[in-house]
Amino acid sequence: MARHYLDHASTTPLRPEARSAMAEWADLGITADPGRVHTEGRVVRAALEDARDQVAALFCVRPRQVILTSGGTEAVNAAVWGVLTGVGDRAPVACAAVEHSAVRDASTRLGTLVPIGVDGLGRITPAAVGDAVERSAAEHGRPPALVHCQAANHEVGTVQDFEAVVALCRERGITVHVDAVAAAGHLPLDLETLGADLAAVSSHKLGGPAGVGALIVRRGLRIEPLLVGGEQERGRRAGLEDVAGAIGFGAAAAALAEPGRIDAEARAARGSTDRLLAAATAVGGVLPYGDTDRRVPHIVCVGIEGVEAEPVVLGLDQAGVAVHSGSSCSSESLEPSPVLEAMGVDGERSLRLSTGWSTVDADVDACVDAFPGVVERLRSLRS
Repeated sequence: MARHYLDHASTTPLRPEARSAMAEWADLGITADPGRVHTEGRVVRAALEDARDQVAALFCVRPRQVILTSGGTEAVNAAVWGVLTGVGDRAPVACAAVEHSAVRDASTRLGTLVPIGVDGLGRITPAAVGDAVERSAAEHGRPPALVHCQAANHEVGTVQDFEAVVALCRERGITVHVDAVAAAGHLPLDLETLGADLAAVSSHKLGGPAGVGALIVRRGLRIEPLLVGGEQERGRRAGLEDVAGAIGFGAAAAALAEPGRIDAEARAARGSTDRLLAAATAVGGVLPYGDTDRRVPHIVCVGIEGVEAEPVVLGLDQAGVAVHSGSSCSSESLEPSPVLEAMGVDGERSLRLSTGWSTVDADVDACVDAFPGVVERLRSLRS
């Protein structure tokens, strides 16, 4: 049976450009610490910095602003640690429940959460952020030490008004972090113009290898490193860099930086997810979750009345289609999705469908064909 992968929001296949770049590097057979001054070390350093340049170019920042990490999760933790260890005393942190668990958990470990309200589409508005800032001042005697605002939601795809939130925080002198993991490579992101203090991105979400990402730091900002014990990454992240991973990340970034590439992939993804959404919601009792208009092009999410999502995931899998659910059963967590709970919808009946650079019409067709029958069979069993 042919397989059809529609879980790109979890991780997307390695792009050919990244695969080729990593293979070419492996074929060179050079092993060295990029911090060494011998010839081998200088060759590795040059390759690492070329990759950093490529990542920086995609996000319109200077290479020195890019701290290479082991992925988006480390980048988020490094951002939170770097800010909050500098202020201490469990400082207030403004954060919405729709933020990724890495953002929420890192913040509660060191700080005191001040919730940012969201609406039924999972949107974080500047007004809600302003309200959280005022509550922080009233309840804690100070504004938040850090405000989080994701660029786009990882479960329902809603694109946030993050530009306005960043502007609000900059006007008030509040440090702001943007989790751009779900948006990077799918939306054009000029992080220099945006002006966020910190932004996290991940390689494997945009077609690079897993195990590498970056924390992008605003020029002039100094934060405490999460990992200490070495002077790598200009003293901002200790540990020998994953050079091969960085090369793959850089190659994927360079491919996406080609003129028109992101726009072309976004149009294709929007066409595919529009079809998936239309087919799913044509089935009775299936409703869209999140903002179906202002969303990243590759993610749609639906709620299915009458059956839990886990059996739907398994039924589609039997039909050769891989998808994901926000329910607790289909993830590592035993708790319902806090994203969907914050939106006021049933997280146990949600299904996320996500496409990527390698998606073809046959993948979409397979899901469109299988979905109604899977839901009908499960409902008939329930009744």
